[in-house]
Amino acid sequence: MEKDIDRITKNQETDIVIRIDDFGGKRGLTIREFVKSERYTGFTKAGTRIPAEYFKAFKQAINSINEKDMTEAVIVPTEQPATSKPETPKEKTSSKKPAKNYEEMEM
Repeated sequence: MEKDIDRITKNQETDIVIRIDDFGGKRGLTIREFVKSERYTGFTKAGTRIPAEYFKAFKQAINSINEKDMTEAVIVPTEQPATSKPETPKEKTSSKKPAKNYEEMEM
C-alpha cells in the first residue's frame, strides 16, 4: 500500500515526497527526494523512513517545533582570528611506563 501525503518542491528538478508505504512488510512514513532529470527520474537515497511504531513520537517532535524558530535569523558563531604566534613543538613523550601509584612517581 502506498499513499502519497504531500509533495514539496525543493528545486526545479527535486521534490520531497511524503508518503505512507509498506517496506519489507512493515508500514511506515517515508520522506524521500524524488528527482526528475534527463539522466534519472525517481526516488533517490536521500531521505528517511519512520516505522509506524515510532510515528507518534516523530509527530510529537515535529509539532513541538516553534514556527517562530524557523523564521528567525540563525546566529552562527564566527571563527576566532588566527594567532600570529607559531605553534610550539609538542614535548617528546617518554617511553617510560606511567607510575601506578604515588610512591612510584619521580619528583
